[in-house]
Order: sequence, then C-alpha cells, then structure tokens
Amino acid sequence: MWLPLCLRSQTACRGGSAAALLKCSRHWENVSLFSHSAGPAALTTSKALLFRKHGDPSKVVQLEDVDLPPIGAKDVLVKMLAAPINPSDINMIQGTYAILPDLPAVGGNEGVAQIVEVGGQVTALKTGDWVIPKDAGLGTWRTVAVLAEDDVISLPNDIPLLSAATLGVNPCTAFRMLSDFEDLKPGDSVIQNAANSGVGQAVIQIAAARGISTINVVRDRPEFTQLSDRLKAMGGTHVIKEEALRRPEMKELFKTCPKPKLALNGVGGKSATELLRHLRYGGAMVTYGGMAKQPVTVPVSALIFKDVKVRGFWVTQWKRDHSSDGKAFRAMLDELCHLIQQGKLTAPACTEVGLQDYSKALDTAMQPFTSAKQVLIM
Repeated sequence: MWLPLCLRSQTACRGGSAAALLKCSRHWENVSLFSHSAGPAALTTSKALLFRKHGDPSKVVQLEDVDLPPIGAKDVLVKMLAAPINPSDINMIQGTYAILPDLPAVGGNEGVAQIVEVGGQVTALKTGDWVIPKDAGLGTWRTVAVLAEDDVISLPNDIPLLSAATLGVNPCTAFRMLSDFEDLKPGDSVIQNAANSGVGQAVIQIAAARGISTINVVRDRPEFTQLSDRLKAMGGTHVIKEEALRRPEMKELFKTCPKPKLALNGVGGKSATELLRHLRYGGAMVTYGGMAKQPVTVPVSALIFKDVKVRGFWVTQWKRDHSSDGKAFRAMLDELCHLIQQGKLTAPACTEVGLQDYSKALDTAMQPFTSAKQVLIM
C-alpha cells in the first residue's frame, strides 16, 4: 500500500488507492543498528532514494531529504536496517512493472526495519521488534519511516540481518511455488532455470529441507564450475547448463533422478520450452519471471500427450489474496524463519552498500551475470 509522500522542499502529498506509499523518514544516528531501546529524538526528516519520473535508475533516482509525518495512533516509527535491490525494484523505477506508485516515490519493495516508537493504539508490535513489509510499494530505500501497523509484520530478531532483509520476496516465492502447485513428497524432483537467482537459491534450500531433488539450470559462464559447486553445497542435486537441456545426456540424468513433477521458470523463451519437455505426465510449469524477455512457447505435444499444466505466480498477488486474516503469511514466515534458525536457509550472496553509494549499487544490480545481490545498509 502506498502512502502520501511529503518532500522537504515541496509538498507533493497524494492520496489515492494505489498510492499509499511513503510516510517518510530521516537518518537517526543515535540508534544503533541492533538497538532495542532508543528514545525517539526530534525526528523531522529522512534520507530517502526518490524517483520523480520513470526511466533509467542511474538517471532518475536521487538521495533526498523527506519530511516525516506525525506518528498516528495506529502507526509505528521504524528505522530501516537493510533493503535489497531486486529486479522488480528496477522495473518499477523504469515504469515497466505491473504496479506503479504515484510520483514522486521512494524506491524499494523489500527490507527489514526496527521499531523505535509505537502509536498509542498499536497492539501487535512493540519497540525493538524487527518488521518487514506485508506488501510491495512501501518504499524501503530510506533511513526512517512512519508506517501503519497493518502494513508490516514482525520477524524474530535473532536471525541474520541479510536473511531478514531478503526474506519477503524470493524465499516466499520459492516456498509458495513448492507448496501450492504440485503435491511434492520426499524423493520427488523439481527442475528450474535461473537457479542462481535469489528465488532459485531459495528453491534449492527449501526443497532440500523437504527431501526433494532439484535439477538446476544456469547459463554457461567462465566460472560455471565454481557456481555449480556452490549450488550443490547449498543442497542442489544436479546443476547443468542451458545447452544440456537439449542433449542426450539428460536421458542419463533421468536414470538416477525421477522426471520432475514441477518446473519453475524465471527466464522464458527457449529455456522455458525445454523445461516443459522434461516434465513428467501431468506435471506443471510455473512461470514467475521472464529475464530473457521472450514469450513462453508451449509445444502442442506437451499439452496433448503429456497433459502438462502451465501456470503463473506473482507473490505480490498471493499476499494480497491472503491479506484478510494474515494467518497463511504468518505461518509461511514462521516456517521460513525456522529453517533459517536451523541453518537450512541462508540469504543469497549479498554485497552490503551504504545508502550514500546507491548509484554504484544500482548500476551493479543491473549488470548481467550479477553474482551478488546489492543490499543497502542504512
């Protein structure tokens, strides 16, 4: 939900249903990153990464001061701790994402914050709690914010900071796709492309924790061997190159691994078509991304003779569909956090970048074959 945005130099507060973003914030230097007790000094502004128009992130995103509104009875004052730069964040700035905020807007849809003050009628949260957004569009690339209690959900603060900061999008996407489309049991297998992505790494680890094998497809690259070793170390069963999907060696692989019930597509184009070819009868391919920017082509034979199902998934829509009671989201976060506490689910490789170095972080996040997620540290 987007909230009105008030800039220090001008007032640009807009209401509107899809524009509920941004009760904004200021850098609070007296609050330790992990402090659980800090009196809210006279906070009036925040440092925030704003975009006033859609376009190239390197050209339209600026670090500015943003006014903080008063804390309402059902609001919380939070200090942002860390917020990643995800592909959806880039697309939103470019103006190509499915949902777009009213402008000017604060970038960032994911991250973790710590509560430093609560309104008089807040009941579910307390000072010191770690929280993440319940939905996209909260504007996480800023130092401090005033947010509605209902717009955030708490996490245990004994998990690693980077795990908390990157929990709300990719692990949730992986969890739901492994849970909602096929009845997967220990010994079953899943095939996925974009296996090195944040979603892909979460799929590997959650599947491994459930006893499910994964066939992980990645693009060829000079450091393929190192990447393969890393994905296998986190629980990946097989790691293969895109080209191998079209080669006879796949028959050898399936002598030791059952045909997959589920295919997860984050690429599109030919890669998605090849995933479909390897599904077992009646299996499902779920598309959650399209990095190749090419359409998914479904062979007629796969539909007729294998009765495959072709589905799509968007975690933002799932969250909105389950927002009325919140129990399903709460249960999913609890299970994911339990895996983190057990050491069975770790954050993807991350590079921590100070907020003032945002320009470099944005440029890096947009490069192909990026091996580490850029995370802004406030």
